[in-house]
Amino acid sequence: MGAGGPPLRWLDAVRERYPISLHGVCLSVGGRDPLDEAHLERLAALVERVEPALISEHLAWSADDGFFLNDLLPPPLTKQTLARISEHIDQIQTRLKRRILIENPSSYLDWACNDIPEAAFLNEIAQRTGCGLLLDINNVFVSAANIGFDAESYVDEINADSVGEIHLAGHSVDTLQNVTLLVDNHGDHVCDGVWSLYERFVQRAGARPTLVEWDTNTPPLDILACEAAKAATFMTPADLKEALHAAN
Repeated sequence: MGAGGPPLRWLDAVRERYPISLHGVCLSVGGRDPLDEAHLERLAALVERVEPALISEHLAWSADDGFFLNDLLPPPLTKQTLARISEHIDQIQTRLKRRILIENPSSYLDWACNDIPEAAFLNEIAQRTGCGLLLDINNVFVSAANIGFDAESYVDEINADSVGEIHLAGHSVDTLQNVTLLVDNHGDHVCDGVWSLYERFVQRAGARPTLVEWDTNTPPLDILACEAAKAATFMTPADLKEALHAAN
């Protein structure tokens, strides 16, 4: 989001040939602090330059009391948080003059104060603000294993009409002192359980623009292409055409 230089030149060159999906990780939509207006202005300038097909941000907080934590921490799922997040999304969409998508987080611990299930929380955000949802199916799988909920029920409960994009990814399995955690590290093949959830959603809702995230332990391009091709096998030709049209 700088003023110029090689990254923007490369992005402009890509944009001439392909639709762009902008994905943000630093707005701290789920935080208790006011949004960083300077950051939002830089994002708005990039949106005006690129004219992306899709814009998304995480349901997470990454800053608190002026300190940036460089992480995507899930917010407590309470009525108070729901109201604050909805205000943040309204502010973003008003400034960008665009609908955005909100992505479900990956979780490693559960808040004791949670009183709204995450799928219902996301559905309510979309209902209140008119935003869409980015369904990260690996995050669902990781969170379900870590904090103990049913991943299939979660995917079934998400309002399919709100989902504008899907993310798939790999994860690591870490064990310490007999405690096992799945870590959303984007560093491996998409696992069978995530593919199963993806197929379940696509069969119910139809295809959506889908991104395979793999940004650590990055493999050769042909392996990435195989993962993308596998995602396409779960789509009918009509679904695939619709997904490509949505991306444009």
